[in-house]
Amino acid sequence: MALGMATVAYELRFDAGRISLDLLATTHPEERLDSTEVLCAWIVGSGLVPDGTDLTHADPSWLVGFRELRGRIGQLVRGATGHGYDLALAHVNDVARAAPPAPRAVRDEDGALVRELDGPPGCAALLGAIARDAVGLLTDPVARAAIRECEGDNCPIVYLDTSRGRRRRWCSSEVCGNRERVARHRRRAALSRT
Repeated sequence: MALGMATVAYELRFDAGRISLDLLATTHPEERLDSTEVLCAWIVGSGLVPDGTDLTHADPSWLVGFRELRGRIGQLVRGATGHGYDLALAHVNDVARAAPPAPRAVRDEDGALVRELDGPPGCAALLGAIARDAVGLLTDPVARAAIRECEGDNCPIVYLDTSRGRRRRWCSSEVCGNRERVARHRRRAALSRT
């Protein structure tokens, strides 16, 4: 779906708890990164770059890079085994070598300090920041233990469970959680009628 045809908030989700996991969510329920415009909206929405950052230099090769990294992170998070895991790990480690975009503090028109990038970010720098997040996630035993897959019907979204008691079941209480509650209500109503 084109970016202009639906709201960005509905199309792109940023509730997985880590930027690398938010990137994984761009495949559900269908491919979200289907244009450079949507990719740029995701880059800004994820907080990878400050709002207003110039991304006009993004081209279709960026889509290839982001989708490739997404696939490799997905293999690692979902526990691929054997040679596939090793290849995914090597790819993520290689991408993580790139330095992330350099931030700097500047004054806005009101005099408050805001974050800005030192220059237009390159694709490798942005991918490097995401890969570094994935490396941090995968090597932190506490964070790794909090990785969950949504229990919603046909929802493959992976998220970081930071809830109290670690009992979060859905990627989003408003989306999958609400669907489950409605389905449970309908089942109870159908049983009470019989």
